[in-house]
Amino acid sequence: MSMISERLDRLVEEMVDKGVCFEDALREFEKRFIGRVLKQCDGSLKKASDKLGIHRNTLTRKVGSYKLARRA
Repeated sequence: MSMISERLDRLVEEMVDKGVCFEDALREFEKRFIGRVLKQCDGSLKKASDKLGIHRNTLTRKVGSYKLARRA
């Protein structure tokens, strides 16, 4: 098992043990994942959407709903 897989397993186990609901966990993961990619792409929605494999309009909607800053 890879190191990332092991870390993810421990994180999921901890979240389940603490009673974190699936929707909250999914939302937080998505928010952080998008935020990190957006930062790597210097706020470019086009570059970030390409890297994430989602449409730019979808990314724009998610950035707005999560209130993410496009620029660091």
